[in-house]
Amino acid sequence: MVNLVIFGVIIALSAYLIISLDTAASTLFYVIFALSIVYGLFFVFPIGGADMPVVISLLNSFTGVAAAFGGFLYDNPVMLTGGILVGSAGTILTILMCKAMNRPLSNVLIGSFGGSSAGSSGKEQGAYKEISISDSAVVMSYAKRVMIVPGYGLAVAQAQHVCHELEKLLSDKGVEVNYAIHPVAGRMPGHMNVLLAEADVDYARLLEMEQANEEFPMTDVVLILGANDVVNPAAKTDPGSPIYGMPVLDVELAKLAIINKRSMNPGYAGIENELFFQPKSSMLFGDAKSVLQQLVTEIKTL
Repeated sequence: MVNLVIFGVIIALSAYLIISLDTAASTLFYVIFALSIVYGLFFVFPIGGADMPVVISLLNSFTGVAAAFGGFLYDNPVMLTGGILVGSAGTILTILMCKAMNRPLSNVLIGSFGGSSAGSSGKEQGAYKEISISDSAVVMSYAKRVMIVPGYGLAVAQAQHVCHELEKLLSDKGVEVNYAIHPVAGRMPGHMNVLLAEADVDYARLLEMEQANEEFPMTDVVLILGANDVVNPAAKTDPGSPIYGMPVLDVELAKLAIINKRSMNPGYAGIENELFFQPKSSMLFGDAKSVLQQLVTEIKTL
């Protein structure tokens, strides 16, 4: 409601400024500018972290629309064309991201996805298991198929290069290694694709969510690097979960899941991940880059 009021005031003041351009005070422009900043903050604040990639692509489309209007105003065809391209690309990307999240755009902008209202699913999760670096190195070295699931933790640690080194080591040992890419993993659309491309990972190894989900039942080991909500089975099994209905990676179908996280803190949706407490899951705590470097060192000795 506050957003609508501020937006209405901005529209009314803008219309008055245009109509009374010769007589309106110059301070009115700065008032509109200040209100626009406040509106922008109030527009983004209620949006949960799990929805942020969608919002980023939406704001990207808005910048294109603004540039197109600027090009029209200043009779600049280059700015107009560029704005149209950016705006249309951002809009298409926003639609695709909403489909990937299985959430309409109205829910993203109005309904809070995550945060304090999400809480926990209310179930007793039980205890989790930990696995050592040496045991992780052994099970991956002697596996036939390994799937790596990159997440925001990989990006924060800037561990994409050492992750690629681990992949090459395992491949040299005859292990089939692929990456399962969730469309909204990370903090922006295509975040994981960009990171892995920077490390020269073979694009053929990057599996989209649907393709990866078909491979998980035949996968021996899944190595999850800093991903949380995108691998939470509650999205499929718990109607009371705030992420219920969001497509996720079916990592629980693999024979073993090794989850690398800094701690047991919940992800951006603010809920516990029941995957961490399943019998086939083991936790490998630590910074992603440090853990991967230790894994590389350990595998080289095997």
